[in-house]
Amino acid sequence: MTVRKLGRRRGWAFNIAVPIIKPFLLSTTRREWIGGENLPETGGCIIALNHISHLDPLTAAHLVYDHGRLPRYLAKSGLFDNKALGVFLRGAGQIPVKRDSRDAVGAYAAAVAAVQAGECVVIYPEATITRDPGMWPMRAKSGAARIALETGCPVIPVGQWGAHEILAPYTKRPKLVPRHQITMRVGEPVPLDDLRAQPRTPAVVNAATDRIMDAITRQLELVRNEKAPAERYDMAVQGDRFKKNKK
Repeated sequence: MTVRKLGRRRGWAFNIAVPIIKPFLLSTTRREWIGGENLPETGGCIIALNHISHLDPLTAAHLVYDHGRLPRYLAKSGLFDNKALGVFLRGAGQIPVKRDSRDAVGAYAAAVAAVQAGECVVIYPEATITRDPGMWPMRAKSGAARIALETGCPVIPVGQWGAHEILAPYTKRPKLVPRHQITMRVGEPVPLDDLRAQPRTPAVVNAATDRIMDAITRQLELVRNEKAPAERYDMAVQGDRFKKNKK
């Protein structure tokens, strides 16, 4: 299902990836894209999603690509350590991030530059797969909010569901049969204009982050037809329930 044609040349990395990844996803998933008209056809933007599986970047790329955009990700720097993979990721315009380090500032600057250049940057504000027992969005990092406040770009919230049934968190063996439903619901841009007019204080950044997560959670509630918990899971307080499965 292609909603819009791609509005620019793909480049060599996407020319390799798309003919491999898209047929795989078409053959192993059933897709429902809702509200795709809210994805900007052109111009810099942030696509902000909840994070439920290591498969998420592929399914999100499918959504974005089907709506005529090329996704750029803030990706773990360790993925770039492999020379061949690093060349490919850089060729696809992906941005390496070293978490909890000074180099993360460089990734922020690169993301800001990408948005200002008209790119579509995909961000998982939680920065890792949710630890919430019900798979609801948890407390987020501030990166998406800070980029949005700096650039003035629209933040498009997406609630997504289904990828975890193919590849559960911190497992290695996907369940490809039967085909699982991937549902992504795209909301309207998160209202941040009033916050952009204020000094960039921690309180303002936190307010923007909360609005983004509220918008993502609302889209996920509509997808799941359930109500999210009143309080978001906070891994710093409640711990990492997947830690024993991580390498």
